[in-house]
Amino acid sequence: MSDQVAADTVILHAAGSLRAALTDVTAAFEAGTGHTVRAAFRPSGTLKDAIMSGTPAHVFASANMEHPRALASARRSGPVALFARNELCALVRPGLTVTPATLFDCLVDPRISVGTSTPNADPSGDYAFAAFKRADSAHPGTTAILERKAKRLTGAADSATPPVGRNVYGWHVAEGRADIFLTYRTNAMIAVADNPGQQIVALPDSLAIGADFGLTVLTGAPVAAHQLAFFILSETGQTILARHGFAAPGLTHEGEQP
Repeated sequence: MSDQVAADTVILHAAGSLRAALTDVTAAFEAGTGHTVRAAFRPSGTLKDAIMSGTPAHVFASANMEHPRALASARRSGPVALFARNELCALVRPGLTVTPATLFDCLVDPRISVGTSTPNADPSGDYAFAAFKRADSAHPGTTAILERKAKRLTGAADSATPPVGRNVYGWHVAEGRADIFLTYRTNAMIAVADNPGQQIVALPDSLAIGADFGLTVLTGAPVAAHQLAFFILSETGQTILARHGFAAPGLTHEGEQP
């Protein structure tokens, strides 16, 4: 099979946390336009570095705003658009009693293991470590404790791979590698569906971290790539994202101004 990409094929590089949502979005796009989308889902930092190094890509959907802005600053892409929002939460193993009010005490408890993704490679890890930094304002000295004890279980090139069909976050918790895993709420929703008994616990206000997801089209991309970006930002695309648990900024609600 030739490596040459047809003119109506769009190469999408997207954060792993977007796999389920953007698979549905691109299916709807393909059905409506006749174009084909070839998607790769990996940690956003890894994808950004690959694109910077010359890996072909047309559209980049990142789990943060910084990575696509880096491409735009390097004149490798056009403007960056906010297309989805997420939030960090705690995925908790069965049998461990945790509430938002007690989550901090559980995180610093030496008997309780904590998992995160890998900072720099994966924005999920960056957001988790940002939550650790927030803890220091109320509990001085705890940032260093949390950074030392956190197991960086996902997002790196050498991270363990779950069996086919298993959600990586739920798998790590089920296998006992983490009692609490800090991850996106959308990831945790899939994990809980796959692993009955695991729990989603909201972060308290003192630790709460929101995640803005950014979209950009690479310089020289075909017209179909711009059409895909507009489709993701359209009401149809945003509705699909919302169905997967993302806050979709392109949707307006009753009583709100567009």
